[in-house]
Amino acid sequence: MDKTTLIGLFLGFFAIVGGQMLEGGSLGAIFQPTAAIIVFGGTFGATLLSYPLEDILRAFKTAFMIFREPREEPQKILKQIVEFANLARRDGLIALDKKAGELDNPLMSEGLRHMIDGVDPPVVRAMLENDNELQEQQATVAARVFESAGGYAPTIGILGAVLGLIHTMEQLDDPSKIGEGIAIAFVATVYGVGSANLLFLPIANKLKRRIKQEGNIKSMIIEGVLALQEGLHPRIIEAKLHPYLEEAPKGSKEE
Repeated sequence: MDKTTLIGLFLGFFAIVGGQMLEGGSLGAIFQPTAAIIVFGGTFGATLLSYPLEDILRAFKTAFMIFREPREEPQKILKQIVEFANLARRDGLIALDKKAGELDNPLMSEGLRHMIDGVDPPVVRAMLENDNELQEQQATVAARVFESAGGYAPTIGILGAVLGLIHTMEQLDDPSKIGEGIAIAFVATVYGVGSANLLFLPIANKLKRRIKQEGNIKSMIIEGVLALQEGLHPRIIEAKLHPYLEEAPKGSKEE
């Protein structure tokens, strides 16, 4: 679980709510169902117009990536590849057949099986990289969905504020309601700007970071499999793959 994501999410929310209370305002003043319907409904509609429903549903599913650390630990994968190299030098590449079936990582398992089957290295690289690129493209679309929502929300918030002001102007015959009406109208702007900068855009940026981290790990796996197929010495393989650890999250490295 990525604690920084949860902390950032709750800190941003409570900063707005806490600031409102410290100013002496009421919570009811910033919780307006009508403004929420305009901003979030309008943002969803604009996003749906920009992307197919399949991409939007995938984006919500992919968003859960921000609440967890990368599944694979680069240090663990590096050790695993070095162990495979030692095993292959001792017993031959065929000895990795059983190991390939025991792996939880589908990319490494697929690469080892292609290698054992005698597929040419350029073909192995192309197949693994194509699989990696396809998954990365799908995750990138998810980030773009939230990025687009972050662009639409503030503008729709302003639209909601204008609609609220129009409604307020229609009640000029009752001056006692003008101040309250204006305050309520600007809640839509708060929702639009707040959701964009405290939710949609941060999620998009965090997803991009996760995509980069997981892409780095997959690149290390691909290079490791090709190094095994080439028959490089385990120490050379370790030295070759070690730079990939520099891009790993701190929590994934062993002390």
